[in-house]
Amino acid sequence: MAEIKKLKAAKLMKKVMADHFYEIDNAVKAGSPKVAWCTSVGPAELLRAMGFVVYFPENHAAILGASRAATDYIPAANAIGYSPEICSYLTADVGAYLKGFTPLQKIYAGIDSIPKPDVLVYNTNQCRDVKDWFMWYARRWNVPCLGIESYVNVGEVTDTHIKGIAGQFQKLAADIADATGARLDSDKLEETVELSRKCSDLWREVLETAANKPTPLTFFDGTIHMGPAVVMRGTPVANEYYETLLAELKEWVADGVSAVDGEKHRIYWEGMPIWGKLRENAELFLRLKTAVVASTYCNSWIFSALDGKDPWNSMARAYTELFIVRDDAFKEDYFLRMKGLFGYDGIIFHDAKTCPNNSNCRYGLPQRMLEKHGIPFVTIDGDLNDLRCYSEEQAITKIEAFVEQLGDRR
Repeated sequence: MAEIKKLKAAKLMKKVMADHFYEIDNAVKAGSPKVAWCTSVGPAELLRAMGFVVYFPENHAAILGASRAATDYIPAANAIGYSPEICSYLTADVGAYLKGFTPLQKIYAGIDSIPKPDVLVYNTNQCRDVKDWFMWYARRWNVPCLGIESYVNVGEVTDTHIKGIAGQFQKLAADIADATGARLDSDKLEETVELSRKCSDLWREVLETAANKPTPLTFFDGTIHMGPAVVMRGTPVANEYYETLLAELKEWVADGVSAVDGEKHRIYWEGMPIWGKLRENAELFLRLKTAVVASTYCNSWIFSALDGKDPWNSMARAYTELFIVRDDAFKEDYFLRMKGLFGYDGIIFHDAKTCPNNSNCRYGLPQRMLEKHGIPFVTIDGDLNDLRCYSEEQAITKIEAFVEQLGDRR
């Protein structure tokens, strides 16, 4: 069995992530600075510019999934009326809270619980579930919950879209100030937006090293190394980390080091990771000598529109250009552009049971990609966190057959 190759930067990433969680925990214990919860593709730059330390519950939910604890706690949320059909990030996180559990207790000594926020801030550019998720905690703790109501099914992003969302951002800043007493530092906002743009550019460069043949990076590596781009964008620490990671990946490229020895096929992963099966899936593709070179998911934290000189409009554009809220015509074109960049042979669509917004295989898109562009695909059924929705044996059979078909096509 081929072994997963580990980048040396992974050790640094563990320290960076530990520092992030300890910073939040220390703020809670000291009572300062204030703590804001934020959705993962939400207005983190604004919150940092208002002096908050920022916590991302989706990151916590992904840890629940990756540690395979999620399925144990989802029923607790179901029992209080949260359907097993809705986001399993939400149900796993709420269920774990109800049971007094967080995986942070096991990973980071001295952290006993998730942090109680002074304000919860969402952006529905991902889905409505994030708002429902945050509102549960808002009611539980009697703290304000504020956010951005995004557009959905967007084709071309127009000035009208930008004006509407930028206006919401500005109102959000005023509402947060009224609710918490925090005040916006305009210079800090420009600086933070510029730092986020730099993080985005570096993260793009990291992901695009996978355009090399053989690739030094796979989707499964990306799901791990994306951590700082999610929870620390807008800080120098995130940028320093990606400079280190990028330098190591460039060394691998120069030395011809392949993440998948004997790489034969290249795959695009569309949809959410199956967090509780990351290692098993990574090992499966190693055995099949197939590299999963790109994904929509990891690309979700590339915000090329951010501009520190025009923070309001650029944040509005960056958070509206997000793949998840675009129409199928945009998504079809996007897959073609990614094929041109990464040279993938086919697409695996993950139909995540509780995440319809990140499952792009339900309205004929895979079939159109095959019929119009000759791009083969396979769809696997599963979920991001609820492993009861995932048949590993069935998925392996489908993936093995798909890879064999790719070989036949060649």
